[in-house]
Amino acid sequence: MYTGTHAHLRPLQPAFIMASTGEAVTYRELEARTNRLAHLFRNRGLNRLDHYSIFMENNSRYLEACGAGERSGLYYTCVNSYLTAGELAYILTNSQSRILVTSKAKLDVAREALKECPKVDLCIVADGDGESDRIVGLEQATAGLPKTPISDECIGTAMLYSSGTTGRPKGILRPLPEQPPLQNLAIFDFLHGVWHYREGMIYLSPAPLYHSAPQAAVNLTIRTGGTVIIMESFDPERYLELVQRWGVTHTQLVPTMFSRMLKLPEDVRKRHDLSSLEIAIHAAAPCPAAVKDDIINWWGPIIHEYYGATEGLGFTACNSEEWLAHRGTVGRVLLGDLHILDENMRPCPVGTPGTVWFKTATPFEYFNDPAKTQEARSPDGSMSTVGDVGYVDEDGYLYLTDRATFMIISGGVNIYPQECENLLITHPKIADAAVFGVPNPDLGEEVKAVVQPMPGVSPGQELADELIAFCSQSLSRQKVPRSIDFEAELPRLPTGKLYKRLLRDRYWGNKTSRIV
Repeated sequence: MYTGTHAHLRPLQPAFIMASTGEAVTYRELEARTNRLAHLFRNRGLNRLDHYSIFMENNSRYLEACGAGERSGLYYTCVNSYLTAGELAYILTNSQSRILVTSKAKLDVAREALKECPKVDLCIVADGDGESDRIVGLEQATAGLPKTPISDECIGTAMLYSSGTTGRPKGILRPLPEQPPLQNLAIFDFLHGVWHYREGMIYLSPAPLYHSAPQAAVNLTIRTGGTVIIMESFDPERYLELVQRWGVTHTQLVPTMFSRMLKLPEDVRKRHDLSSLEIAIHAAAPCPAAVKDDIINWWGPIIHEYYGATEGLGFTACNSEEWLAHRGTVGRVLLGDLHILDENMRPCPVGTPGTVWFKTATPFEYFNDPAKTQEARSPDGSMSTVGDVGYVDEDGYLYLTDRATFMIISGGVNIYPQECENLLITHPKIADAAVFGVPNPDLGEEVKAVVQPMPGVSPGQELADELIAFCSQSLSRQKVPRSIDFEAELPRLPTGKLYKRLLRDRYWGNKTSRIV
């Protein structure tokens, strides 16, 4: 979030506005805040390529916590704000963070985690007061420090962690060139063109700021001189209100947000003027074709989709017209060199699923974990994968089938649950769905669905029978759930990813499965 240029060009323009309170922070003020915090980092001994972490909900001090690292050559790790103290302590230790920036709302968790992290020298409470030499308030700690840049400014970047839905999260480290913060990293120059960013844009950010997609989108908006509207949490009707109120031009969402807005009453959906929207981007999780059809019909052909892991292996994208001509695709390759390979690392024919590999577009490694880094690479080291499965069509468009670790093997048949999940979520009585394999003494695994009913819908066997019949109309017999359970709310991360491991563990206990 480098603000140096725009603090002079447009000092009084809001760099960002908090959605619920309307609190606006100008470019001039954000510049001063990030500079003061950068001075504090230097005073506490953090030099280029050192690490610190941020553990906060979306709030008005989040961007300066990132921006200070970006202009002082540091790696900053934005931690999932829903983690437990033990999970936070793991990331603080693994990332070799020396400072933690947190908030009053998260201080109890942070305080508990710090007991296990003796190498974290300082905890900064961004919106509160200090209580010891180790836990200090941001305002007090930076009072009197210069609002001008540090003398040795150099570009820093985020070192984010994988979501950890299938195991311990891993820090994704990219090489950091020695260059001034005014100069964009190459990936931001690439995204600027792909996402059609422009001066004066208004970006609505409905997602957690700790995640890679909003990190990149918000960062790029501020580097472009736009204004970001930050939602503290997503609410479907509130989102529509904000588009109209602020004349939002750009936004990025996850498919569950589309689904929740589409299930609003029709009069609510028609109440809000969305004509200012120029581009709405989605990624991070599979989007059911029926959901995408409906959102394009509602918002117009402004929906763009991309596929790219936080690791930066490669990047595919498609606009609405391309998607309608290749329904279900996540686009064609724009960055990297795509290969679909079978278990023996041989190329799969067109239309045949295999593991998605890229000759890596941008170098990366898993921080302090050479074993995991090696696992993600091909035997010759030339390609990398995150374990996704997909295929390409004759026109070179990529389609994702599922993640390999979620594959169900039932009676020797490979079943990818994403297809069933995408179908179940289109049912008018279902708000969310998870499909995975559970033990079966004869088949090894059988297909299980766990669903979240819409408000006012009663769970029970009658609804389960209705859903099984609904799936049977579109899916082959092996893919249809043999049984359906109900949950008040599924453990879906705010980033849109489904935390299947929590559900699976209830059924597998000490047994083993292909879901890890």
